[in-house]
Amino acid sequence: MAIKLENVGIAVRDLEAALSFFTDLGLTVLSRDTVSGEWTETAVGLDGNHARIAMLQTPDGHGRLELFEYLHPEAIETEPTRPHEIGMHRVAFSVDDLDEALATAARHGCHPLRGVATYQDLYRLTYLRGPSGIIVMLAEELKKS
Repeated sequence: MAIKLENVGIAVRDLEAALSFFTDLGLTVLSRDTVSGEWTETAVGLDGNHARIAMLQTPDGHGRLELFEYLHPEAIETEPTRPHEIGMHRVAFSVDDLDEALATAARHGCHPLRGVATYQDLYRLTYLRGPSGIIVMLAEELKKS
């Protein structure tokens, strides 16, 4: 059986704020839609499912992120995930210039959880809290291959 990763989906509190953040980091909006009806209820397993969605793509064309803002049922606020909790908790991006990416994130009020670290002289990286509490990892390769 062949398998490929299609996208990572993330529910957000404010679709426009999340789109602004991720497009400023360099992702491109491929499509936007408002979805509802029986097919979404069946696919998602949620009665009355009605959401605004946007599909974004990384500049290399390989990574996709689907953001969705629920209109119905009302979105449930939860405590932001912490890095050591079980389950999906972050989305990671390679960047050419970590300092530039952090400056972009800062314009959205998003800053490293603690600071910037170096991993084995291979990467400079950090986790930051993005829109809707999403943990975003940004990593710059130090030794370009």
